[in-house]
Amino acid sequence: MPIARRAKRDLTRRQLLVRSASTVALAGVGGLAIPYLSRAADRPRIAGGIASGDVAADSAVIWARADRPARMLVECSTDERFRTIIGVASSEALPDSDFTSKLLVEALPPGHDIFYRVRFEDIAETGIAGEAQIGHFRTAPVERRSISFVWSGDTAGQGWGIDPSRGGMRTYRTMRENHPDFFIHSGDHIYADCPIPSELKMPDGNIWRNIVTEEKSVVAHSLTQFRGNYKYNLLDANLRAFNAQVPMLAQWDDHEVTNDWSPLGTTDNTGYAEDGTSKLVARAARAFHEFMPIRKVPTQAGRVYRRIGYGPMLDVFLIDMRSYRDSTWNKRDDRSDTCVLGAVQLAWLKRELAGSNATWKVIAADLPIGLISEDAIALGDGPPERRECEIAELLSFMKRAGIRNTVWLTADMHYTAAHRYDPNRAVFQDFEPFWEFVSGPLHAGTWAPGQLDNTFGPVAAFQKGCSAEQGENLAPCFGLQFFGRVDIDGRSEVMTVTLKDVDDRDLWSVDIEPRPDARLARTLAQF
Repeated sequence: MPIARRAKRDLTRRQLLVRSASTVALAGVGGLAIPYLSRAADRPRIAGGIASGDVAADSAVIWARADRPARMLVECSTDERFRTIIGVASSEALPDSDFTSKLLVEALPPGHDIFYRVRFEDIAETGIAGEAQIGHFRTAPVERRSISFVWSGDTAGQGWGIDPSRGGMRTYRTMRENHPDFFIHSGDHIYADCPIPSELKMPDGNIWRNIVTEEKSVVAHSLTQFRGNYKYNLLDANLRAFNAQVPMLAQWDDHEVTNDWSPLGTTDNTGYAEDGTSKLVARAARAFHEFMPIRKVPTQAGRVYRRIGYGPMLDVFLIDMRSYRDSTWNKRDDRSDTCVLGAVQLAWLKRELAGSNATWKVIAADLPIGLISEDAIALGDGPPERRECEIAELLSFMKRAGIRNTVWLTADMHYTAAHRYDPNRAVFQDFEPFWEFVSGPLHAGTWAPGQLDNTFGPVAAFQKGCSAEQGENLAPCFGLQFFGRVDIDGRSEVMTVTLKDVDDRDLWSVDIEPRPDARLARTLAQF
């Protein structure tokens, strides 16, 4: 509510107290009644905005970061004005986690818009709290209801950081204006191995001018520098506004650590821990989990792969193609054992897909299947070899188990594309046809489309990236920044996938009809 202008005059002590009291946020029944100090410097502040993630029917993760040791206080309501409080929770923000804090709020009503209010309280003195920020998410439905979500990846790569004169990271604003139920970040939240310079000269002679910070001016090696990469991105107002309004399902790829990393083959001069793990990877993983609103897996600390159900029509399977891979390059002449998912994760994915009753099963991957790359899966034309063997095993399993309506979503390639995989065009043919959609970057250099191989028979129904005339690593200001949008109709259950650009233009779209579940068909045939 706007405050009317008043004639300039001195305030008596009583008037000052009355005016201060009018700004105090008091919760409803069961809420947190916390008086503000009159001096802002004496209150703990939110540093970097707020975020939510891993939203389910009755719960979600809330994240924020304080500017000092503090206690995070969270209130939830189905009312934007917080007249009724349906949940209260708190957790600490301490130096050991760089003052980040996250908690799981539970017992929420399904299929509702949830508004949450976050503030930080002084860790030593109860009742001394800073100003609140308000966020929003929508819990998953328990009945069939139309769903919309977006996905993309690759933020602040190749030296293209935050240039305020060019609107900052504009793709986040465009995605927020789509009002999705949630967002899948397909990886490369940061580019820890790509410092941000103060200026970059573009091919047209113009200058890109970045906001710069000390921690983002060097390749990340220390925990402080990895944390600084996430804090750099949060300087962007578009990203902070997006995080407050759209819950995230976060996964990671390589640049959260360093380019093309693998579990054992990646380190720096600090070497390996006593158990043989890379200290560099450990520091990067710690920063990732500190800054991401991701659920903890009680039985396996630090695990990224997980299944998130969003109502009866959708299960999202977020896989990790980094943490369990072999440490070799993806080359045919290397005959050593190889993998990209690992035996344990592959068994988990098969089991979870087989157990899913959702109409649509979205496999959120941090790498594409059929685009040739020494770092990814595809080797080139021919039968499955090396990492392709795991994919062949998975696709064959899904066909035998009658698992239908699977769609793969990914980023990583810095352009956008729609790939249709068909056994009739493939060398390996023991699988059902499926779609894979690639989108990105969110805010990084754009590249030209890559080359597909024929192992699993993909064809590019659409692709858009840099042209030969534009060259590689095209700056974000040229408009070739991409994300994808998925809509599932609550009545027909038809999935519509639309590839979009930073200016919200629909570049290409397809409607995918759901196929009857083969497992159910076989069961009915027995009667």
